[in-house]
Amino acid sequence: MKVTIDAICAGRAHPLASGKRSGIAKSPLSGTVVIGLRGLAGDVQVDRRHHGYPAMALHHLPFEHHEWMAARFADPEPLGAAGGLGENLSSTGLLEPDVRIGDRFRLGTALIEVTQPRQPCATIEQHLQRKGVVKAMVAAARSGWFYRVLEEGIAQAGDAFVLVERGHPEWSVERAFRCVYAKPGGSESELRELAALDRVSDRLIHDIAKRISL
Repeated sequence: MKVTIDAICAGRAHPLASGKRSGIAKSPLSGTVVIGLRGLAGDVQVDRRHHGYPAMALHHLPFEHHEWMAARFADPEPLGAAGGLGENLSSTGLLEPDVRIGDRFRLGTALIEVTQPRQPCATIEQHLQRKGVVKAMVAAARSGWFYRVLEEGIAQAGDAFVLVERGHPEWSVERAFRCVYAKPGGSESELRELAALDRVSDRLIHDIAKRISL
């Protein structure tokens, strides 16, 4: 698996059209970036209940999803560059079926671990000012995924993204997403199995508990 990180992105909080403040509008950073337990230095995550430290410190979204969405939603301006959908890491050639819950990657000198898929939310539609985006993302399981930071470090755009340890082989990000966030969703036995994984995020366990009694 040979992948490079094409952009490392961060952003400040800005108001959406609704007046809600969000850090979803991010931009690529130049030079060396510090990756800490809370995520990227200088990056703002307004909603810590749904994003952020420690198990959701970094969000990775394949740039292929920007292109896919732009073709369906009249190319809203934020889709033209990495970071436009709130992602911290942007790459090509690595998609949800390729990544497993618990996979560990070396990025620069940092070590990060996949913890859960992203759940698309209404903030994306407010940001893009397009309806139907979330429904389309869910149907296609184009979610991106989150990492926890196991070892702090530094990295920069263009660095190799190296898989150093495979996680749970039966649980791709795509399968976890369809099991928890799509319809009809997974069976109770699948949800229990997913919740019991040792590297899954506490947030995903919380979302599973909304569907079954744990």
